[in-house]
Amino acid sequence: MTTIYLIRHGQAEGNLYRRCHSWHNGLLTLKGREQVKALEKRFEGVSFDAVYSSDLYRAMSTAGAIYRPRGLTLRVDPSLREIGAGVWEDVPWGQLLHDSRDSLTDFLACRPSWRVEGSETFSDVRRRMDRAIRRIAAAHPGQTVAVTSHGCAIKCGLSVWLGLGEADMGQIPLANNTGVAKLEVDGGRVNVAYYNDDSHLGSSPLPKASSAYGIPGMERNALRFRPLPLPQERETYLTARRDGWLASHGAINGFDGERFLAAAEKNSALNEACVLLALLGDTPMGVLQMDWEQDAEDQAGRVPFLYVAPEFRSKGLGVQLLGHAVCTYRAMGRQVLRLRCAPENERAKKFYRSHGFRKVGEEPGGAGHLDTMEKYIGLEL
Repeated sequence: MTTIYLIRHGQAEGNLYRRCHSWHNGLLTLKGREQVKALEKRFEGVSFDAVYSSDLYRAMSTAGAIYRPRGLTLRVDPSLREIGAGVWEDVPWGQLLHDSRDSLTDFLACRPSWRVEGSETFSDVRRRMDRAIRRIAAAHPGQTVAVTSHGCAIKCGLSVWLGLGEADMGQIPLANNTGVAKLEVDGGRVNVAYYNDDSHLGSSPLPKASSAYGIPGMERNALRFRPLPLPQERETYLTARRDGWLASHGAINGFDGERFLAAAEKNSALNEACVLLALLGDTPMGVLQMDWEQDAEDQAGRVPFLYVAPEFRSKGLGVQLLGHAVCTYRAMGRQVLRLRCAPENERAKKFYRSHGFRKVGEEPGGAGHLDTMEKYIGLEL
């Protein structure tokens, strides 16, 4: 009998930024790395003979919890990938909810009928996951193997091994990040000893993914973005800029709205995607401004302005604006995300630090100087 521990990857950027990352590559978050450390501790006393992973960064990084401490070689297998989402790749969930609600409902329910341009189907993934696990087991008779994969892919495989039909795949809850399934493979039989076990995360793990990804959850927390045309919507931009200045500096002294507006118009003229209005459903909740030219020679992406309206602060939504900038600039080949923050704005600095930013210098601005903060966004294990 071969024992296989089938593990979902740690929290990744797509989970945090609320974007459809299936075959789209992204890194683990800081929380995801903490989860991987907990996973490593969970398996400290377990002997493994081999470790396999999907070829996507988030799964390979998670596999490091097992293969690195034991000096094993990671075996990469693309057939362990997440379901391919075709034209949905890297699209914010809020945008899909707005544009394709019925299709998104089918996707979240794992309905065999779901398909979009360039995607796989759940039936496709069900077959390839079953073949992959059986192939791995056959290559390691009587041994213990770790396999890191992805939420929907694992659900599809479990539906086979639990004896569910294709129409019933949606009955299986999506595992929390680093959730573990234990499979016992003996001949042609795959026994599921347990699944979706995240006990190593302690008494206060992240909310279960099944509730976070449902339609009601997305209505509460998944943003979409649209260009903010300037100067047509200048008052929307200026109101946000004025409130952002007040939140940063505690007073309106020194605010120069026309200068900010001119810079935003220049960015928008380069590409309308540089100045965006973030919406929760149809309600405006923030502004994201990017300058695609500034700092390009440093392979850095500059964010001159990131704003969340007062009524949406402290709700965990601001990171999606940050994530949109990360994904935009990474696609352009940038290695660093760079922005400025008022040194007295402790709330903003705490937010940026919690998402991997560090102070690297100072620049003139505001009421004197601003802290320059950076986050590395290159893809690496």
